[in-house]
Amino acid sequence: MIPNGNEEQQTNIFGRIWRTIVGAPKHIKDPHLFHKMSLIPILAWVGLGSDGLSSSAYGPEEAFRALGTHTYLAILLGLATAVTVFIISYAYSRIIEHFPHGGGGYIVATHMLGEKAGVVSGSALLVDYVLTITVSIASCVDAVFSYLPMHFHHFKVPFACFLTIVLITLNIRGVKESIAVLAPIFAIFVITHILMLLDGVFTHTHRFVPLANEFKSGLSHDLSTIGLFGILLLFMRAYSLGGGTYTGIEAVSNGLQIMREPRVQTGKRTMIYMATSLAFTAGVLFLCYALLAVKPVEGKTLNSVLADGLFADWPLGNWIAFITIFSEGALLLVAAQTGFVDGPRVMANMAVDSWFPHRFAALSERLTMRNGVVLMGTASLVLLLYTRGSVDALIVMYSINVFITFSLSQLGMSRFYIRRRREDPQWMRHLSVHVVGLALCATILIITTVEKFAEGGWLTLVITSVVIVCCYLIKSHYLTVRRGMAQLDETLLDFPTRGPVNHAPVNPDEPTAIQLVSGYNGFGVHTLLSIVTTFPKTYKNIIFVSVAVIDSGSFKGAEEIAALEKSVRTDLEKYVDLARRLGFAADYRIAVGTDVVECAMNQCKELAQEFPRSAVFTGQLTFRLEKFYHKMLHNETAFAIQRRLQWDGITTVILPVRVRL
Repeated sequence: MIPNGNEEQQTNIFGRIWRTIVGAPKHIKDPHLFHKMSLIPILAWVGLGSDGLSSSAYGPEEAFRALGTHTYLAILLGLATAVTVFIISYAYSRIIEHFPHGGGGYIVATHMLGEKAGVVSGSALLVDYVLTITVSIASCVDAVFSYLPMHFHHFKVPFACFLTIVLITLNIRGVKESIAVLAPIFAIFVITHILMLLDGVFTHTHRFVPLANEFKSGLSHDLSTIGLFGILLLFMRAYSLGGGTYTGIEAVSNGLQIMREPRVQTGKRTMIYMATSLAFTAGVLFLCYALLAVKPVEGKTLNSVLADGLFADWPLGNWIAFITIFSEGALLLVAAQTGFVDGPRVMANMAVDSWFPHRFAALSERLTMRNGVVLMGTASLVLLLYTRGSVDALIVMYSINVFITFSLSQLGMSRFYIRRRREDPQWMRHLSVHVVGLALCATILIITTVEKFAEGGWLTLVITSVVIVCCYLIKSHYLTVRRGMAQLDETLLDFPTRGPVNHAPVNPDEPTAIQLVSGYNGFGVHTLLSIVTTFPKTYKNIIFVSVAVIDSGSFKGAEEIAALEKSVRTDLEKYVDLARRLGFAADYRIAVGTDVVECAMNQCKELAQEFPRSAVFTGQLTFRLEKFYHKMLHNETAFAIQRRLQWDGITTVILPVRVRL
């Protein structure tokens, strides 16, 4: 059936609407592509540093509240927090140097500790990024609705879901585009909080001497009552429960792929921006809490109490306080961006290693990891609905996983420098940083898990365990298929031929078989031999078509794409050589793109015009017993191409390739 004019018009309308929402395709061959899409340090600070900076909205408050009446320790707590931020940030700067293609904790754990540690780190990080999105959006909605009448509050969850869908759409369009939209929010937060913190310090200098006396008297009293060990336990508990302050530090090392060249320098500079801003904000917040003797007020955050107290005497002080605290909520929306930027990248790295379905390593025509973005967003929507947008419940879930990854990363880098002690004269200095970082992260992880386990931390561990189990099941399936494919390779790659080699050029007037291939392997050779034996003496020409698929593993720069194209061309030349040894005139065509179906279809349509007497052939894995998960793990590319080409009147034949499982 041929579509009528109305159907075509409707298709064009929907296509234009979709293009307007997600944007036009990116052009792989654009020589300035990576420059246009990459982020300079300031934009990377906005897109990846916002998660760390936004944690100052709840991390310091959680730690300060844990002190109870022992608020004299706030000064030491602020100092310890700032120092910890710089230690962890420096440790991740070293990771950036040694793993310049990104991947963060997952790559470090995989390479330094083995694939088992890697899948634990990656799974924990993925759950953490889903919770980053969920907590950030829920906190943002709480901030917005705190200024609205109570009868509007039943719209909080629908509004949170709406914001999640907006962020999904922005990230499908592209990372740089989404960050550019959210950058003004980040700027307002930075300006208002610098103003608030500097005002808190410089207008209360008269409180420094009394504060020192309060510290001395409080310490003396506690030494006589609970003792030094009791003070240390109290301090470590508050320090650990403020661990949310450090979430987001790893984001820069995960997202190096989107940094502008030179990536290592850009990443390290971004890390400096983030560490300095977070250490300053969190450390000075503790100081201001102590200087103003801030007390918790029901229904308000400590930061809002602080802002109200500081700006009370200013002209339009109420509005300035409102904008300051509102910007915190808005920044949390920007922080959700980190989950959408880095979560799909971790997922893609795991997909390349076969822990996730391979389709999650694929890029869309906008060169974004659309599958990962949609999955992260969908998981966040489920958690929002499950918890009804409760920030308290989400923060309990959020507080554990990041330190699993932190601890494994520091352990992996410690092992790295111990193994390199004979090669690196400064190994001891680098090792000491990671050992200290490991001790701090492991301490926070243990105390937080014990404190928060019964309050909902168990649910995070259960979800993470389920993800790990799913990863092992997926990996097991791919390994089984790979063993079956290896048997084909052993049997067919050294296929012997007899007779003269056909060096004649392909003739467009002769019957032609167009074979779609992906790499030189037993699968492709099996398909070629099936064509020869199933249609004997039918075809004189064989044209091999392959697509150099740009996925997250190869989309790291122009050199990687050129190397990929060269590798695909080499494999095609092997197929041409084999076909000629079998007596056929042979040639090849190559396309470069992100969508296998679209690129292969375009190449086949061009070849069908050049070779009118042609048919397209492709192979498809066939299992003895089809399972429900096969379509999810194997992308059914052959059937998608067949449907599209046969609609255009091009004969397409799928030849089964059996794999014994």
